[in-house]
Amino acid sequence: MRARPAAWVLFLAALFGCLQLANVTGRDSPDSRNYLSYALSLGGADKAEAAGRSIAYLCASRGETASRNHSVDVRRFRAPDPGPEVRAQCRGYYEWKVGRRLDAGQTSGWTAPFMSERFMRIFEVRPGYPLLLVPFVTLLGVTWGLWAAGVCVAAAGGVLVFLVLRTLGAPVGAALTGQALYYVLPTGATAMRPMAEGTMMALTLAVLWGCALVLRGRSGEAPVAVSLALLFTVKHSQALFLSVCLAGALCLVGLHRRRAGRPAGDAVRTLLKVTLGAAVGTVLLARLLRYPSESDSLQDLLTDHFLRPDRERPWREFLHLEVNFWTEWLRRELAEPLFLVLVAAGGWGALRQRPAFGVLLLGAAGTGVLSIAAHPDIAIDRLMVMVWLVPVVGLPLLLAEHVGGRTPDRAPALALPAPTGGAALEVPLLRRRGG
Repeated sequence: MRARPAAWVLFLAALFGCLQLANVTGRDSPDSRNYLSYALSLGGADKAEAAGRSIAYLCASRGETASRNHSVDVRRFRAPDPGPEVRAQCRGYYEWKVGRRLDAGQTSGWTAPFMSERFMRIFEVRPGYPLLLVPFVTLLGVTWGLWAAGVCVAAAGGVLVFLVLRTLGAPVGAALTGQALYYVLPTGATAMRPMAEGTMMALTLAVLWGCALVLRGRSGEAPVAVSLALLFTVKHSQALFLSVCLAGALCLVGLHRRRAGRPAGDAVRTLLKVTLGAAVGTVLLARLLRYPSESDSLQDLLTDHFLRPDRERPWREFLHLEVNFWTEWLRRELAEPLFLVLVAAGGWGALRQRPAFGVLLLGAAGTGVLSIAAHPDIAIDRLMVMVWLVPVVGLPLLLAEHVGGRTPDRAPALALPAPTGGAALEVPLLRRRGG
């Protein structure tokens, strides 16, 4: 009986993976080619091979997408399938473009030269996700390797949601609901795409799990520190955003407790030291390694990935774009306010059930707002995916309160499958102490 919750967790993860067989390809974005060529280079391929295999995957995916769209086009579905032509044109264009750069000597770094060296440098400092891809693409090939990596990353994110909720004292049903929400909301679809966002979400959830452990009186500093360090290798700006947002949230928790006549608590002080240390370490290490700066990111945004000359007054243009972006974003969200309603309900559930952790959850979600604010492109909604963690975690807590009463002070341990020849592993569910 004790293994039953773990069996349900594995069942949901496996079911999600099976459903993803419907879309093995067609999930890529322009960034996917950079991460894939990086991973192939790390696996031993030379620049020409890494570029060729990346181009083949990219163009095959575009050709299949064109075929799918054509098959349901009311006006053109009787015409010949355009997929092969799209695939051929795509390969011809990229092979010419990349080949010209290779012939010109643009062979430094790990990524294939799809763009200028200045732009590719942005991806060169993100080895974490390509390293994760290496064993998958080496063993399974490019297409199935990227798909399997996406399934594993997305499944891991759902499992971490379950662990966070159980650590907070949520019933098994509510925790499984959170896992299912992670899979069916945009978090699951985004995690499946061959980009870094899925890994970033999983590591963010690992940080939140460590925070939940510490707030509940257990040792969770190591998961927080290690996950933030790994996040630095995936995308150092996200590591900085998360560290700063969590540190700010912890300051708010401490100030609120002091105003209420209570001590801030050892847990808050411990987590504040870890997150502040991570923030300072991220800034110093990025400067030491000469990572692209915020100025480079700004010029990349305003010059269409450095294809046009640098802007002389980038900050003025950026602020103008920022105002326009948020005005249009709010207009669209108010027209279809499901996202805003779910975030509000999730935030209410988290703050009501676990106030201190709820503030941290909102802080982690704030990294999505910072990411899209730093790159205000209305066509790229994946940058705000972290905000969806609020309903993923908060709605099950709200459900636990209104369906089964307030979450219990103590819940049974989660038994995970035992390693071969070993005893079962247990994740204890801890006494409620203000987390």
